[in-house]
Amino acid sequence: MTDDFDALRAALRAVPAPDPEAKAAALRLALENFDRLQGSQGGLRLSGDRPSQAGFLTGVRKMLTTLTSRPYLAATTSVAALCVGLFIIVPQMQHGVALPRPELTATPPVLPGKPELRTEATDLGRSDSAVASADAPVLPAAPVPDAVPMADTRSAMAAATAVDKLAEAEVAPSTVLPKAAPALTGGDIAISGKVRMGVVAAPDATISDGAASGLVAEGDAVMSPMVAAPADQNYLQQAPNTEAFSTAAANPVHVTANDPISTFSVDVDTASYAVIRSSLNAGQLPPPEAVRIEEMVNYFPYNYPAPEANSAPFTDTVTVMPTPWNPNTRLVHIALQGRLPAIADRKPLNLVFLIDTSGSMEDANKLPLLKQSLTLMLGKLRPEDQIAIVAYAGSAGEVLPPTRASDRATILNALNNLGAGGSTAGAEGLALAYQVAGQMPRDGRISRVILATDGDFNVGIADPEALKTFVARERDTGIYLSVLGFGRGNLDDATMQTLAQNGNGTASYIDTLAEAQKVLVDQLTGALFPIADDVKIQVEWNPAQVAEYRLIGYETRALKREDFNNDHVDAGEIGAGLQVTALYEVTAPDSPALLNDALRYGTAPQNATSNELGFLRLRYKDPGQQVSKLIETPITEHGDASADAHFAAAMAGFGQLLQHSQYLGNWGWDQAIALATAAKGPDDFGYRAEAVTLMRLAQSLSAQ
Repeated sequence: MTDDFDALRAALRAVPAPDPEAKAAALRLALENFDRLQGSQGGLRLSGDRPSQAGFLTGVRKMLTTLTSRPYLAATTSVAALCVGLFIIVPQMQHGVALPRPELTATPPVLPGKPELRTEATDLGRSDSAVASADAPVLPAAPVPDAVPMADTRSAMAAATAVDKLAEAEVAPSTVLPKAAPALTGGDIAISGKVRMGVVAAPDATISDGAASGLVAEGDAVMSPMVAAPADQNYLQQAPNTEAFSTAAANPVHVTANDPISTFSVDVDTASYAVIRSSLNAGQLPPPEAVRIEEMVNYFPYNYPAPEANSAPFTDTVTVMPTPWNPNTRLVHIALQGRLPAIADRKPLNLVFLIDTSGSMEDANKLPLLKQSLTLMLGKLRPEDQIAIVAYAGSAGEVLPPTRASDRATILNALNNLGAGGSTAGAEGLALAYQVAGQMPRDGRISRVILATDGDFNVGIADPEALKTFVARERDTGIYLSVLGFGRGNLDDATMQTLAQNGNGTASYIDTLAEAQKVLVDQLTGALFPIADDVKIQVEWNPAQVAEYRLIGYETRALKREDFNNDHVDAGEIGAGLQVTALYEVTAPDSPALLNDALRYGTAPQNATSNELGFLRLRYKDPGQQVSKLIETPITEHGDASADAHFAAAMAGFGQLLQHSQYLGNWGWDQAIALATAAKGPDDFGYRAEAVTLMRLAQSLSAQ
């Protein structure tokens, strides 16, 4: 080390004196933050205008040792304090040089956050007068030690040890460093007047003059790394991806002679399609488990026949057409269309917004987008509707008591005052939301809790089964639950689905304000006004006409055969004006597309002379009722398939391509895009054109 110090001493002989005011300000701010982090009032402070180097370094060592008991702050506060201390001891350099840095041999840690230091500390640059005289006295400079990673308490202790060694080292006089600084290499941190923590390069990256634009310039000092991170990300903002999706293995092909009955619950959720769009627009293929084909198909509005007056709350239409990806099979397209009541006939609403205000919600596409989305929704509510707001985590408790929707200013004020911060150890948020909803006037009203979150469901009930049971019990009191997801990274789609399904509500994902317009404005009536509860579909296939069948999607909505007639088994709801689409791929007994051999000792098919492919049964309950009603429709081949049916088939193909389905054969992106393009139809709001664009993006990403 003697040779290194001699070389540094030889290079440090004519550094201009620092500006006294800048030096005093730097020392004052360092000590203020030192006291704040230590919880002291000067007990460990340095004293005097020119503190001894050993005393100062001893204080830093004690601070770092104390921070080992505060791991959340240790990583970033220790780094900031050490940098400020060195910045005081070593005068502001007029020109920079790259100092040696240690080899990075391990994957860099991700820091959880940063303390709120005084912002003036980032402005400790030298003044113009600081370089006026090269003969002015200077504060002795100490050699700069190798940087120490500060991501945990062990690293903090290592840094304290390094400071002890630094206090014992020989002090060298200052000098001016060379003007020309080499290009930054991996892990270097650029400092130009301000302490720029967190903007670092990957270990294997080299930043050229162009790539480092804004990071380093003439006269900048370059320090060795505290941590390293990918070049295009801020390490202080990185977090592990904890997304979890509700999924199941794709439905298999069933042999009709052995298993002629297919039963499932309807689904009008659209979250999966919006998540897929979010991924593709970010330049990534969605994970296959995020793809639920029924939600992709049901995302789009269709022109299905509406129910007749004084009939069931929805009507069913069945179409049979050739399968786009297999000419030897057929698609059976089942469509349900809900009735849209007149505005005057809609019941008043009791809405309780349960809003996640934890620290992770501060991103622009989370709490800020949530506020904008709910503001759009308020414009569609009627004066007699009532709104309440409950927040958990950063904000706590009942933020807004039940308030008439006509009092828009009060509602907006409460909404806009919400801020993200704190942990997610909130109070019993969900229980409080249901309690508030239960205390609102109930006569002739529809009550619903709307949970809005980025996926952190710490709402007071930790056990998943207990949460499911609680929501189901509240559902039976007539209070529905819907879930709105925001942001990516920790989106708990699986819990969203569980809550919405057990709460007789819907799950939607809001990734843009345009999606908020669709879900909370254009489809507000369907999202909030149920017309049929516990809607179940059952199809019995005729083995004489259908040897094999496969339901495309609805894996997470599967029901047992006996569940169909059991009114105690919960199922999905249909909102006013909403639609449900389901697709079966079926194979005739003599088709070359059969995947299973006939049984040697199997029984002969029944009803061999019937031309029915199958028989459709629907069960539903009127809202608030306990006994279901039955609708029956035979499935026959007649008529031509509409453009809507072909577009639904294209979306089913899209989803299967994203899932890498084994049933598509050589049918690929070109065919899917061509089918969707030909079936776009009027497309008033551009949803179908957007889908074609997403398919083209997925094709390009798949080819990489």
